[in-house]
Order: sequence, then C-alpha cells, then structure tokens
Amino acid sequence: MGRRANRSACSLSSGQRAVEVVAIGPGVGLRRENVERSTCSQRVRFEVATAKDFPGKDYDLVTCFDALHDMGDPAGAARHIHQALKPGGAWMIVEPFAHDALEQNINPVGRLYYSASTLVCVPTSLNQEVGTALGAQAGEGRLREVAKSGGFRQFRRAAETPFNLILEARH
Repeated sequence: MGRRANRSACSLSSGQRAVEVVAIGPGVGLRRENVERSTCSQRVRFEVATAKDFPGKDYDLVTCFDALHDMGDPAGAARHIHQALKPGGAWMIVEPFAHDALEQNINPVGRLYYSASTLVCVPTSLNQEVGTALGAQAGEGRLREVAKSGGFRQFRRAAETPFNLILEARH
C-alpha cells in the first residue's frame, strides 16, 4: 500500500512461489500497464482501493510505504488494517524519519521533510475525508497513537535509517 506499492510488491514476491502478494493503492491502476509488462505480473495481484476499504482478510502482513502521513483518516486506515490481518499478523509502517519534538528535527533532512510536507503531504491529507494532516514529520509517538487507535496493542520501532522509520504494529 502506498507510493511504492508496485515496486515493493514485486520485490516481496521475488522467488516466492507459496506467497500471494496484493499491491493496493489509489494510483495502482495508473501503473498497472507498466507492471503487467514486468516479470512479477504473474506473482502479484494489483487492486485499486484505499487503506480504509481494500478487499480481503486474514493477511499475514500489510505494509504501508511512505503513505500513512498522507492519508486523510490514518486512524480509519489503522482500524481497517487491524481487521484485515489474521491473528498474529503484522503491519509494517515505513514513514519519513522524524523525532517527536520539533527542535530535534531541525537538521538538513528535517528541513527538507518539513518543506515537502507543507507543500504536498498536509494539503493531500486535508483534501480527503477527515483531514487529519499528520504530515511527513509525524514522529514515532504520533504514529503509535494512530496504530493504538486502530486496535493494535503492540508497537515498536523495528529499524531506522537517516531517512525512514520502520515500525511494526501487531494485534
């Protein structure tokens, strides 16, 4: 799910025969033509849907790549993802790196992310239902609140890079 859904789905399915990979996103249909020509088209199913209404249930893993902060209703997405996972399933959330406090984000990467967030992420969210506007600098604390509001009880930072937080939420 998210901006990199197609590329990520192809990578996840690479070399896997017993895996069903479904790439979901509002723009997936726009890139479906390119993917159908790629080598992963036989291993991946592409669906056009939102994080609040995608089909299916009993998923082992749902991923959101650089997408949660752009959603108008991230808490609604968290609820739907929680319901779509099978017991023991995981939600992997990859978001732009940010500390929880503004003053900790005043660095070259933080400045870039705040600029992009102001021009792209926040208006995108405000233009959708609910309009939460997390922005690209939501921080782990705010993302934890979103996951918990969706019913997730376990939440942890699985990894980080200078550019991304990789978070895991579980039932």
